[in-house]
Amino acid sequence: MLNFNQIKPGKVIIINEQPYIILKTDHHKMGRGGAVLKTRCRNLIDGSILDKTFQGVEKVQEASTETKRANFLYQDENEVHFMDNETYEQFSLDINNIGDKAKFLKDNTEVDILYFNDQPVALELPIKIKFKVINAPPGIKGNSAGNVNKTVEIETGTKINAPMFINESDEIIVNTETGEYVERAK
Repeated sequence: MLNFNQIKPGKVIIINEQPYIILKTDHHKMGRGGAVLKTRCRNLIDGSILDKTFQGVEKVQEASTETKRANFLYQDENEVHFMDNETYEQFSLDINNIGDKAKFLKDNTEVDILYFNDQPVALELPIKIKFKVINAPPGIKGNSAGNVNKTVEIETGTKINAPMFINESDEIIVNTETGEYVERAK
């Protein structure tokens, strides 16, 4: 059981016998009353969002989860397909449960899959991934003063902002949590 102070973003808890991952927490101390913790959680089974408030004395059950490595294979309209690195079994996750992470999946990307009751329910990407730039407008001479960016397209089809010196076929590092350019790949 997790007590009030242990409920933090990234923890997986059980609410109504369903696994929820804590996305955001906000601690409030009421004048004479006790403290409350407002949370935003995402259901790992159906992807729904739940706003839940915990009182200072409440405890919540932590979900029993397991993490396994898998490789991304391909994606279709409704599902993203993976292969378990140990058993070589193929499985899929609903694209709605993955959210924005799907736009950073490229062939053979190794990811961590979160399992609940022996079923894959969520994925964790590496924080930084190298991508090839497939489309970048040319930098305009004279636009180099200050921190000027342009929109480039990476190999997954996702568009991100990058510095003016990035050209087509360059390789760049992207932060998958924020979707931002980090640096040019070496």
